[in-house]
Amino acid sequence: MGFERKLLILGFVYALQTSVFGCQNGFQMIGNNCEDIDECKDYPGLCGNNSRCLNTNGSYHCNCLPGFVNSKRKLNFSASEGQCLDINECTDSPPKCTPYGKCLNLLGSYECSCNSGYSNKSQGECKDIDECKINANICGENGSCKNLNGSYQCLCNAGFTSYGQERTQCSELKCDRFSADSNLVKSLGGLADIVAMMRNSCLDLSNMSFGKADGDALLEKLLTATDSVLSSGDVESEDGVSGLLNTMEKAILLIGPQLKANDTKMETKKTEVKIAVRRGLNRPTGPVSLTSEHVHLNTDWTTAAGTGPYPGFALASLLSYKNLERSVNRSFKVMKDFEKDAISFQIFSKVVSVVVSNPSTQNLSSPVNITFRHLQDIKQPPEARYICAYWNEKGVWSPDGCSQELSNDSYTVCSCKHLSSFAVLMALYPMKHTFELQLLTKIGLGISLVCLLLSILTFKFCRSIQGTRTTIHLHLCICLFMADLIFLVGISRTSPKGGCSFVAAMLHFFFLGVMTWMLLEGVQLYRMVVLVFNATIRPLYLYLIGYGVPLGIVIISVMIRSGGYGTEDHCWLSLQHGLIWSFFGPVCFIIILNVFFFIITVWKLAQKFATLNPDLSKLHKIRAFTVTAVAQMCILGLMWVFGAFLFSEGTIALAYIFTILNSLQGALVFIMHCLLSKQVRDEYVQLLSCVCTPQKKRYSDFSSTNPSSSQSQGSRSGQITGESQI
Repeated sequence: MGFERKLLILGFVYALQTSVFGCQNGFQMIGNNCEDIDECKDYPGLCGNNSRCLNTNGSYHCNCLPGFVNSKRKLNFSASEGQCLDINECTDSPPKCTPYGKCLNLLGSYECSCNSGYSNKSQGECKDIDECKINANICGENGSCKNLNGSYQCLCNAGFTSYGQERTQCSELKCDRFSADSNLVKSLGGLADIVAMMRNSCLDLSNMSFGKADGDALLEKLLTATDSVLSSGDVESEDGVSGLLNTMEKAILLIGPQLKANDTKMETKKTEVKIAVRRGLNRPTGPVSLTSEHVHLNTDWTTAAGTGPYPGFALASLLSYKNLERSVNRSFKVMKDFEKDAISFQIFSKVVSVVVSNPSTQNLSSPVNITFRHLQDIKQPPEARYICAYWNEKGVWSPDGCSQELSNDSYTVCSCKHLSSFAVLMALYPMKHTFELQLLTKIGLGISLVCLLLSILTFKFCRSIQGTRTTIHLHLCICLFMADLIFLVGISRTSPKGGCSFVAAMLHFFFLGVMTWMLLEGVQLYRMVVLVFNATIRPLYLYLIGYGVPLGIVIISVMIRSGGYGTEDHCWLSLQHGLIWSFFGPVCFIIILNVFFFIITVWKLAQKFATLNPDLSKLHKIRAFTVTAVAQMCILGLMWVFGAFLFSEGTIALAYIFTILNSLQGALVFIMHCLLSKQVRDEYVQLLSCVCTPQKKRYSDFSSTNPSSSQSQGSRSGQITGESQI
């Protein structure tokens, strides 16, 4: 309405001028003459948008610009005869831009969006791009280019291949890398089938025409064959692991260019692989991000492609092994030099292989970042350290070229300047023994040695308590005395190595002796309380078991692994190769048996306390039961249960408990079997009386042969309740 209103006003002015001055329409009086009015100049915008104004003698007319048409379909029109509207060329027949492009309508025009391999050289038509003319070396030095409609094909010389892809440069086929005669292949039986399959595929590529390569099928066969190898359990040696990892990396480089899709994911029971491929005229750019269930890879296409002779192709792959960590949980020789304070290492993530088309992966222009999820079924000690490592060409784990960027309880981020097969290792360190713990150990062992010496003298010379149980107590104290003495003097004297090994063997023997005599104590208590009260065992049998069993275990351990006696820090059994179980295994077995004897004995004692002395008060029963139970528990070695937890790191509280109980074990033996025994206390009193009054020495039980005295002493012994007997 505004535009029409403007035209009416202009027409009114124009008519007013002509009527006043007497000139015809389209003219105006200048001087005495009527001259033409240039409406287009005097009234800009008279014809509206997307049009042009053409002045005529005495009038004017409007024309639409190219790409526009008058709303009333007039070629020449006045300002009041419609407006110029845009023409949608994309609806014309025949259609624009076809068959190799799409039409995009613009205001007064249109644009052709051509498909890849075509260009819009002339309006309304997409024509093929001859890539072979644009870049004569597009297929590399070992191939020739053949132009196709919308693309091109590389025809390779003998011994080279484009992997059946249109735009892949010709690369040399090095089929000898899949050699079944290599030592690595021979060390792993199932690997030979994989190598033979890849070699045949490699040789077939040299005679393969475009379109016949099936990388997806070959990748599936490769992963299936790898599952068979991993399931068979053959991957146990370092050479076998190296052979498998190297073969898989070479196979991915061969299969990757044969894949049709740019991004491929494939998963089996034992493996998971992600492969990204980029093809084009120029080197690809931008980030590369590949993720599997347990690992995430971050790099860029510049790093993946490198500066090789094939700028139009790049490959990046992440191959994850689901259970290979069990086979490579060894070979930490280099790691021990790197982390000298660590006592052991353990794989703490899945093993992955990172493969790229970059021919130079030993010194990357920028590092790649690999994020590993920690294994959830392995306990994480508080003092453990996580180390990023790779499997090197020597078949061992090495941290060279890799660093830890970030780590927490759930994952570790590794940054590596080269590519190979990687994993996160957990380094375990020995528990830090504080000064307080060491001082407590020395004081406790000193007290224990004194008490054990008193116990040995008591059990040896106190004739009123002689018997099977006293013999067991005597030799238990001897073994414990020797173990504590050797431990106190020689546990930290690691040089010379032969002397340290001897100390470790002696500690092994005497601590096993302590446990064996503890077992005999449990058996004797069982026989006394359950089977036949006051039953005896011949001393010869006690010696054969008490010393023969520990000696046999030590001899067998020395014959199997003599190098396991003595470590860099202590003269004790090595935690590697399972030698520690030659001590820990018998300890666990004896503790289980003694727990059995303890439960039955205490249960029977509870019944006997109720029948042996009916006049015993309830409080007295509870006290006697508690004292006996504590004595049983200490003597039978239940305190060694705390020692089991010392094989884990970070158990400082348990270390204090174990140190206190075991260092004071001699004192507990002296208290329970000497001071709490009425017979022994009577002997001590008589001995002190003889020392204080020498004239009464002849009446001492230690030297007396008076029958009446012995009879009196025997009668006193027969009157002792369960508290003194047990």
